[in-house]
Amino acid sequence: MSVQEPNTRTRTNKVQVSNIPSHVQWDNIKRLLATFGDVHQCDQGPAKSEHFFSIFVTYDSPDQAQQAFSQLNGFEFEGSLLKVDFIMDQGRGNRGSRGNRGTFRPFPYSGNSPNPMRPTDFPLRILVLSDMVGAIIGRAGGTIRQITQQSRARVDVHRKENAGSLEKVITIYGNPENCSLACQKILEVMQQEAENTNRSENPLKILAHNNLIGRIIGKNGNTIKGIMEKTETKITVSSSIHDVNSFNMERTITVVGKLENICKAEQMISAKLRQSYENDLSAMAPQAFMFPGVHPMAMMSTMGAPGYPPAPRGGPATPPYGMYNTPPSYMPVNYPQGPVSSQQQDPSKEQVFLYIPNSAVGAIIGTGGSSIRDMISSSGASIKVAQPNKDEPLDKQTERKVTIIGTPESQWKAQFMIFKKVSFEGYSGPQEARLRVEIFVPSSQVGRIIGKGGQTVREMQRLTQAVIKLPEESQNTQAEEIPVHIIGDFYSSQAAQRHIRTLVTRSQTNARGVGRRGLVTTPPQQTPQPPRPGQTN
Repeated sequence: MSVQEPNTRTRTNKVQVSNIPSHVQWDNIKRLLATFGDVHQCDQGPAKSEHFFSIFVTYDSPDQAQQAFSQLNGFEFEGSLLKVDFIMDQGRGNRGSRGNRGTFRPFPYSGNSPNPMRPTDFPLRILVLSDMVGAIIGRAGGTIRQITQQSRARVDVHRKENAGSLEKVITIYGNPENCSLACQKILEVMQQEAENTNRSENPLKILAHNNLIGRIIGKNGNTIKGIMEKTETKITVSSSIHDVNSFNMERTITVVGKLENICKAEQMISAKLRQSYENDLSAMAPQAFMFPGVHPMAMMSTMGAPGYPPAPRGGPATPPYGMYNTPPSYMPVNYPQGPVSSQQQDPSKEQVFLYIPNSAVGAIIGTGGSSIRDMISSSGASIKVAQPNKDEPLDKQTERKVTIIGTPESQWKAQFMIFKKVSFEGYSGPQEARLRVEIFVPSSQVGRIIGKGGQTVREMQRLTQAVIKLPEESQNTQAEEIPVHIIGDFYSSQAAQRHIRTLVTRSQTNARGVGRRGLVTTPPQQTPQPPRPGQTN
């Protein structure tokens, strides 16, 4: 067995991944590797030092190995930049799995997503008094910049949200140690400010999703009592939910005590919350393959919520965790109506046209635009409802086009909220909405989506239970992109959208490595971007 640099003729389904930190849990490694395909074998390789080791991975096909090579090389994982090499079997060739070419099969979670799954990136969310925000940010952002530099965590102060409220939310992203250190630094600033203003008590208020609170309290309160005894603090859990909207159902955990003890309690509480959340994330894995390219955290933000559409057929109901999604790297942008060219649109974002009944337009927009603003804020996507067609009588217009632009995760949440609104408010009575969705794909890929004799699209329809309509290969041959229409409920529509996009993306990656509009082709960041001090959402 030999390690080989890649070339255009490399056809092996085996790779060696090096520079893996020794503290990383094996399950986290396997979960990361599975984002690129089916892993047949994974063995630990030689260790360069006591701090790092390597692994040998065998994928189902050379294409999957190529994906892992291109996406993981230089990817920052648990503070280390990974290195990936192909492994060639000496004395024999590896022809890979060519028998499946032209046959549709479900894809695992796609490595093309800009946010590969990293369960340890569980954010810490805290509440602070509004009049403390100025001290935490500091003059010209100096204080919070110092906090982020010292802790290497990203700190987002949501000072523009809930105008006039007595408390503001701060979200801290990073590994557990970095989050706790940033929290400690914030508490130190708050303590100094409290002393300057003659305030006696300076508690820590942690926000946790309602579904996790039971595991913090424990049976007969044993878990929370144990934390209080070990840290010499007083901990209380609010009986009311802090913020009730489409995704956020959080309760407040208040910790009172000496600063050093409060920090110890925070670490224990966060560790328990993180472990509970990762357990729920693992429960998401069996159905994640149905929605390649979407981070499971986004999926968990909608499945199993009270009053929401049911989880995918055959899948377990899972709790919603909207506030624990991967951090947004952008703010919603007002895009022009109509198709957006590849030069205009961020390649990590997708454009979808969703058609809703005219009777649901008012519910989607809301009084003074309140509903659509909430959807934009919660999803991070751009959402625009088209004006009625002036050339056609209103009584003959049965549906309205909604343009959604955003990442796969933003698309999931935005479309979910629209489907939900239409289901409960768009008809004469509550019923599950089956809406028409339109996405554009390169005309050169139509044949691959249809498959030989229509085999691929038929299998895709069977699996997703959505209706998928494509033009014949002979039609629109001059157009660079052609529309694909998908009709179904939310989960059927999402499954069809994700499988079509993944099929096209992989085909293009394998053929030329070139991305087009509406396809996720952004590789993982090779160098972690520094946090933006005092960023507000």
